[in-house]
Formats: sequence, C-alpha cells, structure tokens
Amino acid sequence: MALDSPNEDDDHENLIHQNKDKSASFRIEELQSPIRRRFSKGHYLFAAIVTVISLVATIYLFFSSKICGTTSDRIKESQLRALYLLNKQRSSLFDLWNHTFGTSNNITAVRFDQIKASLLDQITLNRHIKDTLLSTENGTVSIPIVNGSEICRKIDPKSSKRRTIEWKPDPNKFLFAICLSGQMSNHLICLEKHMFFAAVLNRVLVIPGSKFDYQYNLVLDIEHINECIGRKTVISFENFMELKKNHARIDKFICYFSIPLPCYTDEDHLKQLKSLGISMGKVETAWKSEDIENPSPKTVKDVEEKFGTKEDVIAIGDVFFANVEKDWVLQPRGPIAHKCKILIEPSKLILLTAQRFIQTFLGSGFVALHFRRHGFLKF
Repeated sequence: MALDSPNEDDDHENLIHQNKDKSASFRIEELQSPIRRRFSKGHYLFAAIVTVISLVATIYLFFSSKICGTTSDRIKESQLRALYLLNKQRSSLFDLWNHTFGTSNNITAVRFDQIKASLLDQITLNRHIKDTLLSTENGTVSIPIVNGSEICRKIDPKSSKRRTIEWKPDPNKFLFAICLSGQMSNHLICLEKHMFFAAVLNRVLVIPGSKFDYQYNLVLDIEHINECIGRKTVISFENFMELKKNHARIDKFICYFSIPLPCYTDEDHLKQLKSLGISMGKVETAWKSEDIENPSPKTVKDVEEKFGTKEDVIAIGDVFFANVEKDWVLQPRGPIAHKCKILIEPSKLILLTAQRFIQTFLGSGFVALHFRRHGFLKF
C-alpha cells in the first residue's frame, strides 16, 4: 500500500490537529468589574460565593477519590491531608464572612480589596488541595485548567535533563539483533535495547528479516530513526545482505544469557540463520551464570568489556530481559541523543490508520488507543 498517493494530503487535511491551545475561560482580573457592580447587593451574594467554593471543593474531593484514588497507602494519606485543608478553607471562609459583615453592610473600596485578596488566597488553597489529591510517590502532579477542563500537562523536552549517548557507528561495523523471546511487543523492546548496545559499541544495527523474525519494515519507520540521529545507524536485513553481496558472516555470536539456554535459542533458529546465507562461528556466552529469571544489573562498562571486539559483524541475543543501565534506558525520549520528539515511530501507514480510526470512532478528544492481543494485533 503506497502512502504517496494523491489522496494522502486530503487524508491529513481531514485529520483534527492535536495540541491546539485553547484560551482559558477563567480570568481572575476579569471578575473585578462584575463583582464591583453586584457586590452591593449584600450578604446573599457573598454567601453564594462561599457555598459554591466549598461545594466545588467537596465535589472535587469526592470524585477525585473515585477516579484518581488507588488502594495504595500513599493516595489515602494524601486524601486525608486534603480533607484537613478543606476544613481549614471552610474555617477561613466563615471567618472572612463574620469579620466582613459583622459591623456594617456597607463595603468600601478598601474592604472590597481585602475581600478580593482573601478570596484569591482561598482559590490558591483550593489549588493546593487538588495538588495534594493528585500527589503520587513521584511527587506532586499539577494539572492545568484549559477552557474549564483539566488536562494532562505536556512535558517540555528542553526542561527535562536527559542523560544521553551519541550514536556514531563505524559504517563497516555491524551488530546483528537477535530477538526471540515472546511476541511482537517483546521483540520491539528487545530491538530498542539493541539500539542502546549498538550506540555503546559504535556499530550499525541490523534489523532481522521476515524469514527469521517479524517483518519490521511494515511496523517500524526505520528511516525516521536514521533521520532523527542524523546518520545511518539502522539498516534492514536486506540492505545488509546487499552490502555483503549475499555472503554475510557473523564473526562473533555472543549470548547475553546462558540460563536456561544460551541466547534463548536452539538449533532450529541457528539453522534458519544459516539458510539465509549467513555463516557463523561458535556461539559464546558473555556470562556463564546469567539467568533470565534473575538478571543482574549491568553497566555500560560491562557491555564494553564483554561485547567490545574488533570483528566486523557480531550478533548479540536475546537482550529483552537484560538489566543494563535501567534508569538511563527507560528515561523519557530514550537514552540515545536525537533531534526528534520521538525516536522510534510506527510506519506511516500505521500512524495514519490509527489517526483515522481514533478520530472516526472515538472523536477528537482521544489521542491514543492501545490494542494488545498476544503482543501484536493481527487484522
């Protein structure tokens, strides 16, 4: 299915653009003139304000406990803290009521400014309550209000401090990815870890072909990865065989795990590789006691020591269960330095199909939908 047809532009034009900023419908300063005109009506208006603020805070607490609450003690503790703050807010509002209208019904400009400042304090406290309700083990999460609706705040890539590695491979050195455990989801995670290994070892990553693994060229946008990094870092198996003129050889085949099986593979998989025209030497293991059930944490230095070699083509497998620089690898936007918002993207056909489906059947309020059926959804 070709994506460069004349209808592609029309398809994109019909899609609803996300990330459009909406102007906020609530402005504190805009309340001044209406309040000045109506505040002279007396007690009942201020009582209404007090009631509305208390009611909104109480309703938010109730629904937050239903929607945002979990069974964890951390959430329960934050909700108890929020209840305390609600009681404190209620006392402050009634104290404001008693001191404002206890002696006179006339509201001067000075008194109005005091009321306005006090109300703003209570609005700030209300925000504090919401932040407390939404607090998690990772800290407080503040959710902005846009047009009266609360939405998830976007992460500014520039504000986050990422630990990255430059992927500058030698164009004549290759890393052949071996991913055999599980289904498609596991294989994609395995490939992502192989990218990190290739960056550490300064090698070009070879994506397996469909005769040995999944047909990744229909799932991943391989060229997008190269464009984001700014150089040729990933190639398909077919391109690799063309470079080697169909006489490729894996000079060194190194298994990350040795238990229960080296490389999590068997003789049948090795025969499949050989049937593709790839010759190889003896299969080795990096660690004699590395178990898939209990992977030990490893560092970049460990990877360089065990997999660093002068051989032109090496194969490493299977690294899905590998525990290498976990915090570094799992950080937002990944461990590899690149210039794009997302380094690994589905193929353009998958992206376009997903956008059509979501906006047609779910509407513009949805931005993503994840199907999982044995790791991969087949139509």
